[in-house]
Amino acid sequence: MTSTPPAPAEQPTRERSAVRAIVAAMRPRQWAKNVLVFAAPLAAGKLLSPDVFLVSVGAFVAFCLISSATYLVNDVRDVESDRAHPVKCSRPIAAGEVSTTTALIVAAVLAVLALALAFTISPALGGVLVAYAVFTGAYSLFLKNEPVIELVLLAMGFLLRAIAGGVASGLPISEWFLIVAGFGSLFMAAGKRYGELDRLVRDGGNSEQTGSARASLRGYTLGYLRFVWGVAAAVTITAYCLWAFDVAQTPSSFPWAAWSVLPFVLAILRYAITVDRGAAEAPETAALGDRVLVVLGGAWLILFGLGAVGV
Repeated sequence: MTSTPPAPAEQPTRERSAVRAIVAAMRPRQWAKNVLVFAAPLAAGKLLSPDVFLVSVGAFVAFCLISSATYLVNDVRDVESDRAHPVKCSRPIAAGEVSTTTALIVAAVLAVLALALAFTISPALGGVLVAYAVFTGAYSLFLKNEPVIELVLLAMGFLLRAIAGGVASGLPISEWFLIVAGFGSLFMAAGKRYGELDRLVRDGGNSEQTGSARASLRGYTLGYLRFVWGVAAAVTITAYCLWAFDVAQTPSSFPWAAWSVLPFVLAILRYAITVDRGAAEAPETAALGDRVLVVLGGAWLILFGLGAVGV
């Protein structure tokens, strides 16, 4: 159940054209993470405002472009290790479908487009994208093998997405929002690494598997990662409860935000089951693949949204 087969986008070379291979190398399935840019406008109750919604969509597109650029650079950096990996060897660059030169040219074009769009929308959004590029670049080129440091950088990628929508539209960002987004990101990042290490342990940690695994995994134990994601989940829940009751002070016909605590906590506990099973290596796939979690997320979205706008 926890061993994920190669995705359709990573099929053998002969089944993909050059254009499709480049698109696959951009990892469009990972763009689901970028919906986090709508979090701050939603929290402020301004998401449905036309001006805010449009700049939020622009921020989403900018993050899709810059994240794809960083994925291409990362895959060029890891091309040799990916070729030794049982699944990653079918990635377009590792499989030889896309040359490293082509990948770097496409990455540069995507990065320029992303930054141009971001700075056009807002200098603050441009600054967030620059920070994202710096953090992910440092991660890919220097720090991805450093335990804890790489975990924080992975979480920072989620956090910067979460605050992008707020800075794009000039909305104030609640301190509670930053705490929830920050520790929620750490929860997902630690869960991702927990799944990777759990799979390695279950595979017996043989030399072939160890050689293709992340070097940073050697610095972790399952117990330590369980501790990290457990603490992160606890802080996330606590901070959200305080934040929700603060939002509930907004005049409304019903304490919608306060009631949003129920689906939020249930969703965290539900996702924790997936993490504990070692099945959260791909957070976006794990979340969207769980129907109950999707329903809980929808219920939370409705309740918190109604509370934020003061219905």
